[in-house]
Amino acid sequence: MALRIAFFGSSLVSARWNGAVTYYRGILRALHARGHRIVFYEPDAYGRQEHRDQGELDFANVVVYQGESGALASLDEARSADLIVKASGVGVNDALLEAGVLDAQTSGRAVAFWDVDAPATLERVEHPGDIDPFRALIPRFDYVFTYGGGEGVRARYLALGARVCVPIYNAVDPSCHFPGTRDPRFSGDLGFLANRLPDRESRCDEFFFSVARKSPDSQFVLGGSGWEDKPRSSNVRYVGHVYTHEHNDFNSSNRLLLNVNRDSMAAAGFSPATRIFEAAGAGACIVSDAWEGIESFFEPGREILVAQNGDDVGRYLRDWSRTSLAAIGAAARRRVLAEHTYDQRAAEVEKALAGGRLELAS
Repeated sequence: MALRIAFFGSSLVSARWNGAVTYYRGILRALHARGHRIVFYEPDAYGRQEHRDQGELDFANVVVYQGESGALASLDEARSADLIVKASGVGVNDALLEAGVLDAQTSGRAVAFWDVDAPATLERVEHPGDIDPFRALIPRFDYVFTYGGGEGVRARYLALGARVCVPIYNAVDPSCHFPGTRDPRFSGDLGFLANRLPDRESRCDEFFFSVARKSPDSQFVLGGSGWEDKPRSSNVRYVGHVYTHEHNDFNSSNRLLLNVNRDSMAAAGFSPATRIFEAAGAGACIVSDAWEGIESFFEPGREILVAQNGDDVGRYLRDWSRTSLAAIGAAARRRVLAEHTYDQRAAEVEKALAGGRLELAS
């Protein structure tokens, strides 16, 4: 049966300081296409409503609430749903929302926690000597879904008492991610699109900024929020925030496109970033920092390039021809369209829900 789903997340309408937005859109658009009805509740926070990159959505009804009172009113409204989902990292009133969705749990209404940063969450709740209040809530959720992390993250959640834990990986939405137009604003030899985050900065220095300093004859393009005051060499062009409707053009305007995982994601492994699938959907040649499990999604050397350090990135720039890099991008696009679409991920969500106490087939 079709479910009414209430989803509490950071934002569905804005990518501003919201790296999970295309993941949310892909999963929820695919669930809607499979017959489910979705209301997405998001706070008016971090200037996202002033920097929307989406208008009205045809796959979800978006409710924007303000402050604690708005969160409580939204929780009360969500009680009409069959499934209530609380995502990690909403950024405002997270603890209130986590307790609130569990208060709405009944025999006929399931609740799920959807962790879009499982390595960080688990590190927090497992920290010796600290009693994080969320830890006691984990066994009460009917389902835990994670942005990735593989069997390692799943085992850690189960050890904390989770009833069900299912990794649902990023994917490509073919209707949104496809080869774009080469744009002079974004054109270069190596493009890197990422918001500036403390637990990724040292890896960005290694895989991007140091490579640029050592490659004065190559042009580097940096997009994302927070890099305004970052020291950089003259061959790095900073283009600021890149709106989601511009991602295909950004991904199609560089010989190589860099992915750098956050420290926690790289350590956990099996955590492909959203941008990897976006870029593959656009047919871009991706060079990624190394992390365990990458070969489960792409074949290194044929569908993606893997760098152990910045010198590897520089070598790919220097030694690989544009034709060879384009062939890798084309192979990556074929792979994601065959095996890594959001419709396939939505089917995995349905399978997990049906394996629990929600009757989807009736």
